[in-house]
This record gives sequence, C-alpha cells and structure tokens, in this order.
Amino acid sequence: MPEMFLLLEWQAQMKPLYRVPLMAEIASIPWNGYNVVSTFSGCGGSCLGYRMAGFRVLWASEFIEAAQETYRANHPTSHLDTRDIRTVRAEDILQATGLEPGQLDLLDGSPPCASFSTSGSREKGWGTVKKYSDKSQRTDDLFFEYARILRGLQPKVFVAENVSGLIKGTAKGYFLEILAELKSCGYRVKAKLLDAQWLGVPQQRERLIFVGVREDMGLEPVHPDPLGYRYTVREVLPWVQAVKWSGAPNNWRTSDSPSPTIIASGANISPTAYLSGGSYIRAEDVDLEQIFVGFNINYKQVWKPAGSTPAPTIKTAGEPRAEGLKVGQVERLFTIPELRRICAFPDDFILTGNFSQQWERMGRAVPPVMMMHIASTIKEEVLCKIK
Repeated sequence: MPEMFLLLEWQAQMKPLYRVPLMAEIASIPWNGYNVVSTFSGCGGSCLGYRMAGFRVLWASEFIEAAQETYRANHPTSHLDTRDIRTVRAEDILQATGLEPGQLDLLDGSPPCASFSTSGSREKGWGTVKKYSDKSQRTDDLFFEYARILRGLQPKVFVAENVSGLIKGTAKGYFLEILAELKSCGYRVKAKLLDAQWLGVPQQRERLIFVGVREDMGLEPVHPDPLGYRYTVREVLPWVQAVKWSGAPNNWRTSDSPSPTIIASGANISPTAYLSGGSYIRAEDVDLEQIFVGFNINYKQVWKPAGSTPAPTIKTAGEPRAEGLKVGQVERLFTIPELRRICAFPDDFILTGNFSQQWERMGRAVPPVMMMHIASTIKEEVLCKIK
C-alpha cells in the first residue's frame, strides 16, 4: 500500500510511522462518490480531512477574512461563500451546488465555540456581541443557524463540532437545546466527546462531535473507535526535548506524550504549550522570520543562528527577550512548521498572515487527520449502507 495511505490504516495492529500526506497527494486521492457542504469552514481543516477520506467538498463558507485568505490558498478550486451565515439560505447552497433538498450526502459545520470554551468568559458573554478573531459578532447562537441550514438542505448525514465546554457546567442547558433542535430537523443524533490524540493527532484536543443520520435512512449515528496507539511530540518533532503547560513553569512534560491543546489565542495572549530543547533544537529547524512577523523587532539583533544555539525565549505577548539565551532549558513558542505537525496538517499547507494569525488558524481548526477518521467511519458504517 502506498505510504500516503498509511494513515487510513487506523485499525492496523502495528503503529504506522507518523506522516500526513502533502497537499498534492491529498488532491490525487480518488473521489469516493460522496459530497460534502461545509459551514464555518475556517482555514479548511475539516474540508481537508474529508478530502483525505475521499469526499468532495462542493461548497464552503467562512466569515473571517484572514481565514478566507488561508482557505483560498489551499482550496483554490472550491466555492467559498464569505457572507455571514445568518444571511445564507439553504436555497442559496442548493442553487450553487445544483442539488435538490435531500440529495446532499453530508453537511459539516464547526460553529464558533469561544462562548462555551472553558478557557473563555463563558456565560458572561452569552447573548452579547464581542470580538471574535478580526470581527465582532455574537457566537453563542450560531449552532441554531447551522440547524436552520440543516433543516433546509436535509442531507443524509451531518457532522457538527464544538468544544468540550458545551457539556460542562451551565453550558449544558445550551447543549440540550442544541440537541433537541438538531433532532427536530428529522435526525437521529448522537454526541460524543472525542480526543484527537487517540485519532492520529499528536495533540491532546477534546472535541464534542455531533453526528446525525436522517430518520428515513434507518441507520444509527456512529463515531470512530479510538486507535490503539497515539503519537508523541518526540515522534513528530524529534529535535524537541520537552513540553510544559502554560502557567506551570516548573512542570516540564516529557516529549514522549502528545502536545497540550493548542488554543487560538496562544500566539499572543496565553500560550498553552512551550518547548524546552536546549542543544537539541537545531538552528535550521527554527524559522525566526516566521516567529517575529508582525512584531516591531529586528530579530537579527536578538539572536544570530549559529550551529545548535537554542532559540530565544518568547514571552506570552510574543516578544523575545535577549536574556532568554540560555544553554540549558529554553522556553519558546512552537514555530509555524512545528505547529502544522502538532495540529496534523500537511507540511506544505499554506498559512497566510502574520505569526499570530497563522497560530490562530491552527488553534481554531479541526485537525484534518481527526476529521479523516470521523468521515471514514461515517462513509463505511452509514453512507455505504444506505440503499
């Protein structure tokens, strides 16, 4: 079997080497005969995962301009609708795709989840318009906009993603309302908390995944089983010695485990993961120009790459400090190339904008490899069984 399909062997007894196919390899994967419409598409993480599983994405939507730029750079032939989802009608999507209600195989969506994240203000911001990425909007009602599109399109299957915080604390009320609304659209629905580290992603990332199957299909929703293995930081970033949690300066974690969760604001507010590499970090593996894009600093005056000199310390605000040049443990943020691997994106996936914007795209995205496993399970256990 070609190397590019190793990741598809997620039921295999032996652990395959970690490798995410490059963009050209993904583009060459044959169509499996099933179509997807994607809402709240971000930079295209979910769309890429569907493509890795052989699906074809007919239509996508994204409201944030910086995310639109990245999406277009990686999906140049896709139809991307840039309007606020509140103004998009199901009829618009049907017209753009040439489909009739009920013909679509799968509707995907990741409504912005900042309102329910355990790292955010949660209920204090519910019902209000607030800053989200480079826009200002209300986000706690967007799941109901997704349900409105679902009701109009009537796809055979739907997949919706959100943070684990939706089923914690007072947010459980929202969860029950959302579940009832999705079921009222004519679907059998199951929601399950999945952790990306058990679905081929070298990152601890819990996500609540709703799967719905239209009642007349006569089949039950399914989720993928966890793999019997997981990938560690050392396996995907062999030059990294250790990872630690933010806020725990002495709590170093071995790199023989997946990375802590990458959050969207990590590049300039509260990073969740630092690296310690000492002499293990090779200068040629640290792209300082990428790190310092968008910051008012001449990085060449801070650190001149030479031999195996460690990277400088990066503060939570994103600025390096010269006194961080230490021989032993060195704290720094992930570089963008490292971040791609931690988030299970292809090495040649294009990220546009400055360092903070590129980090945000990864922090908000569904890891493509995780979605590939979800999509492959739905294809095998539901779509292929529909008469």
